[in-house]
Amino acid sequence: MTHTITSLAAAVDHVLDTIQGPIVLGIPLGVGKPNPFVNALYRRIKDSATRELTIITALSLEKPVGHSDLERHFLEPLVERVFADYPDLDYVKDSRSGHLPPNIHVREFFLKTGDYLGNDLAQQSYISTNYTFVARDMAVQGINLLAQAVASRHDAGTLRLSLSSNPDVTREVVERLRLSGGQLLTVGVVNQAMPFMPNGAEVAGDYFDVLVTDPAATHAVFAPPNAKVSPADYAIGLHAASLVRDGGTLQIGIGSLGDAIGQALIVRDRHGEAFRSMLESLCPNGTSGRELGRFDQGLYGCSEMFVNAFLKLMEAGIIRREVFADAVLQQCINNGTVAVDTVTLDSLHALLAVGRIHRKLTALDLQFLQTFGLLKAGVALLDNTLTLDGISCTNDLHDPASAEAITEHMLGARLQGGICMTGGFFLGPNDFYQRLRASPPHALAKIDMTRIDFINQLYGDDALKRAQRVKASFINTTMMVTLLGAAVSDALDTGQVVSGVGGQYNFVAMSHALPDARLMMMLRATHQTKNGTVSSIVWNYGHTTIPRHLRDVVITEYGVAELRGQSDSEVVKRLIAVADSRFQDELVEQAKANGKLEASYTVPECYRQNLPEALEHTLHPWLTAGMLPDYPFGTDLTDDELRMVRAMQKIKHASQHPTELLTMAVKSLWEGREAPPAYLERLGLTEAHSFKDLLIRRLFSGNV
Repeated sequence: MTHTITSLAAAVDHVLDTIQGPIVLGIPLGVGKPNPFVNALYRRIKDSATRELTIITALSLEKPVGHSDLERHFLEPLVERVFADYPDLDYVKDSRSGHLPPNIHVREFFLKTGDYLGNDLAQQSYISTNYTFVARDMAVQGINLLAQAVASRHDAGTLRLSLSSNPDVTREVVERLRLSGGQLLTVGVVNQAMPFMPNGAEVAGDYFDVLVTDPAATHAVFAPPNAKVSPADYAIGLHAASLVRDGGTLQIGIGSLGDAIGQALIVRDRHGEAFRSMLESLCPNGTSGRELGRFDQGLYGCSEMFVNAFLKLMEAGIIRREVFADAVLQQCINNGTVAVDTVTLDSLHALLAVGRIHRKLTALDLQFLQTFGLLKAGVALLDNTLTLDGISCTNDLHDPASAEAITEHMLGARLQGGICMTGGFFLGPNDFYQRLRASPPHALAKIDMTRIDFINQLYGDDALKRAQRVKASFINTTMMVTLLGAAVSDALDTGQVVSGVGGQYNFVAMSHALPDARLMMMLRATHQTKNGTVSSIVWNYGHTTIPRHLRDVVITEYGVAELRGQSDSEVVKRLIAVADSRFQDELVEQAKANGKLEASYTVPECYRQNLPEALEHTLHPWLTAGMLPDYPFGTDLTDDELRMVRAMQKIKHASQHPTELLTMAVKSLWEGREAPPAYLERLGLTEAHSFKDLLIRRLFSGNV
């Protein structure tokens, strides 16, 4: 029986009284954390020398803070507007500042990208694991307290709860601990701002041991604004979109690359000629083998992370292919013997032919047919007779009179219970959450937020997953790729963790296990370091996330490298063909020096213009026409803020390149331009007196 507690302080008291000794707290990754409860428990134990707390989690989110006075002045009003009353986690603040108390430990299996480089304690406490092993590893760590933010509603006096953003590992953790006899106290903390998600996210009102209903636990959901999509991002997105097959399955991630793919898919569906022209301009060897048509059948979204781009694709009518929770029914849909939109007697005969139902319908057959809408809900079976509203017939599908009665009166209109989006957790901007909260029940019913052990692997319900995930495009992001095809996605060769493995390996494994799936690894051809621009395609690297024997498709802004089944020398050539041309010669020499390229090899001339300026020139007509906008799915920033951001980004980039900074300073001083007074006031530059502030003001004014 659930113990309802109306106060966060009382909930903490209950936890401390119930669990004797060290507390090992498991909380979800991302936005499913009950921050006010976690903070209250953290503060209580921080002030106690007699209790210990270990927190096991991932992706602990924090409101952005500036790293300079300029950034801080800019961010303060933006953060207040966008993040509202979102409470930062105390353990994150203390961990970042190096003030985590000795009786509290934080162990994360996925870090916010790049935020903990150089943080010794965070690096030492990181747990490297696949997403599908998280529940297991929480049990290994001795979890005895699980807490999660939940959405709630009352229907006809009945309490309903939803795990909302994070049904990903909660159910599995609870099942594992209950099955093993382990002690686990579960705490649900109601946050009324969390979208109420049905299907796999919904749990009974008495699911948790403790339900905290304190209004102080309700706060804004963490909502990072959409990132700007660059021309390079769009080129990658266009290439990726041209490999996605109609009637297939799609997995993508968050960020500008995910948004680029989403927008590219919309352009492909709505502006076919423009999409074809873009691809032709990007592909020096033509578009043979690319998918350029509309999505007549639609796509099914199946991704550990349900992001804004997926919701936009649903709203655009592209993510609409429905899948059903029965392997045989799904197989019949796949081969065309059962239609989703129309139910006929042939639908029943098709299921009979494959042995899913019997010639003489049983009670279980009737339950199955009604669950999926093939027969109307009011049809009853009694003593081998089917009845509905005074109409009756035998339960024999081969009886002509019964066939006529079933056809005329008892068949459903279309299949029911179809899902077109399956996700394990979600994270997005404010309007993403608002649209989920405002979605009508029939729209939310198409979204199944569910367990990660269902999404990220084929084990368990293998036949069902294989039937649902046809023609899958698993599209992931990586930081670097070696010339032999290994991907570096989570850490540096020093061992410093950038983010984490997450579910990347899971989708790589599935892409090779499913007969018609493809793995697409996306990366920008170059990235910035303290030493300037470097190639993201490298000869070798001292750390690997995905080994080279699992290589498949690599996409950069300069093209697609099909690597599956290719020899090492061919892999090297294909990757050099999509590398930035400024680094191709060096890559060729390294491959030759190590015996992986013949001495006579030269890069074909058609790949010698892989340069940012050439790429931007190629996409310029569509960038200026608004078909490839900077923020395809909108932004929380105002037009004035976007102008300021562009100026600050130019200054930040120049500050890392002395020659460029000197040129910018001379130009700004010479032109003598002034920024709008409101901009200067926002950035604290109205009264600039020191040389540094005067220089920053001049640089900013010259670039705004």
